[in-house]
Formats: sequence, structure tokens, C-alpha cells
Amino acid sequence: MKTPKRAHKRAKCPMCRKAVSREHKPFCSKRCANLDLGRWLNEDYRIASDEEPGLDEEEPS
Repeated sequence: MKTPKRAHKRAKCPMCRKAVSREHKPFCSKRCANLDLGRWLNEDYRIASDEEPGLDEEEPS
């Protein structure tokens, strides 16, 4: 019994939605990879939380 062939979806860059390049996977280019890194370094990506800021930090002695 043969299984139906599925259309292979090409992965898209999360930054610009162009086709992913093998060299810069999961991005299409070094530029998009650097844009994403910049967002991480600027703390633009955050997870929503009900906690108040600074609760994990220890107070100085």
C-alpha cells in the first residue's frame, strides 16, 4: 500500500520569509541571522510573566 506523497514545504526565514539557505539555516542570509542576534542581545525577545522584575537577583551584602 503506497502512502500519498506530500508536497515538500520549503522552510522560510523567520525574519524576511525568503527561502532558507543551507549555510545560514534557519535564516536566508548572514544579514537576517545578525538581525535576529541583535534582537536577542537587545532583549527584544521576552516571555510574558506575572513576576515583578528583579525577584531573581540577589541583594548586595
